[in-house]
Amino acid sequence: MKYICLVYGEESKIGAMTDDECMKYDAEIRNSGKCIASEALQQIGTAKTLRVRNGIVSVMDGPFAETKEALAGFYLLDAKDMDEALEIAAKIPPAEVGCIEVRPVRELESTTGEKRHLD
Repeated sequence: MKYICLVYGEESKIGAMTDDECMKYDAEIRNSGKCIASEALQQIGTAKTLRVRNGIVSVMDGPFAETKEALAGFYLLDAKDMDEALEIAAKIPPAEVGCIEVRPVRELESTTGEKRHLD
């Protein structure tokens, strides 16, 4: 089953971590076959929030929510269950200064009964 691990933290704390530490773990998790994809994100100041209402597109600077902890990156895992996903997520280096949200990926189902992931 697929799980997304969303890495959140204060930019100053995550920014104080070395990329080497994160890259080492990334290599380990990829070599284990449990990581489908992973990426670090640019600082929150580079973000835009887009909405479409009644066909009109509006774009605002930054994220929608004002919080101390920002989305810093993600891991897409292939784990047998939530327990295994949590075990893997506990080793993600920014978990020591921020938090990791672990959530199962939902399979989409069309009205015709077709099921699939968007990957």
